[in-house]
Amino acid sequence: MAPRHAPTIRQRRFGAELRRLRKAADMTAPTAASLLGTDRTVISNIEAGRFGISEERLRRLASIYECDDAGLIEALASMTGGRKGVWWEEYRGKIPTGFLDVSELEQDAIRLRTVQTTHLPGLFQTEDHSRAIFELFTPPLPRLEVELRVAHRLARQGVVTGDGTTPYVGVIHEAALRMQLGGRAVAQAQLNHLAESSERANVTFLVIPFAAEGFPLMGDSSVLYAEATNQHLDTVHMDSPTGAVFIDAPTQLAHFRTRLDLVEKKALTPKASRDFIRAIAREL
Repeated sequence: MAPRHAPTIRQRRFGAELRRLRKAADMTAPTAASLLGTDRTVISNIEAGRFGISEERLRRLASIYECDDAGLIEALASMTGGRKGVWWEEYRGKIPTGFLDVSELEQDAIRLRTVQTTHLPGLFQTEDHSRAIFELFTPPLPRLEVELRVAHRLARQGVVTGDGTTPYVGVIHEAALRMQLGGRAVAQAQLNHLAESSERANVTFLVIPFAAEGFPLMGDSSVLYAEATNQHLDTVHMDSPTGAVFIDAPTQLAHFRTRLDLVEKKALTPKASRDFIRAIAREL
């Protein structure tokens, strides 16, 4: 089996969970390899996402590690099959791989939760708003890359709009709503688009106004919590100056769930949030 040179977030996430199961069983990689009947390097490569694994071998490993979480085993088994023809592959090598990983994360999630303090949610940005963001980069991005990033961002939105029905809860701070990226007309159209999107059955926006007191995660400009079919496979994505950061440690995931719950309680109700967004749009 040829190793993968650039494992995707899904492949890395799969391997990370198998590593956790092995460590929970207090077993070394050589011991696991011996019991599986393979070379020790195979276990290391699987855990790094560089090698795939069949469903049969996955179930054997789960038995070796004495994992009795049937739900987790089934969720991992569903990840063993190869994935071909996904829409974001056409962007590989053209835009940063972190963008493609976010696409895959969103596609596999059963629910999405976000917190935005300075930017509006990418899944609900208009074309003009997205373009205005990418045109702010220093040094400037080549025009082709700007257009590719905009096209990719718009394509991502299918998970929650159009035929997409993935449940989405987004907390947005008033500061992000008042940023007039692209000018007054673009900003107004963007806010109206947010208000209209919030009327979808699967979409909820919760606004935190300036009048609110401090709240958890207020220092983070963008947080995405992607819920998987099994909570052990949840993943957090955060932006950083050096690129995408993905978090999957159980303790950290639990902390993020707690913080997200607290943030949502600080926000206005869905209806009040929609009215708030429309009010700001009228002020422009």
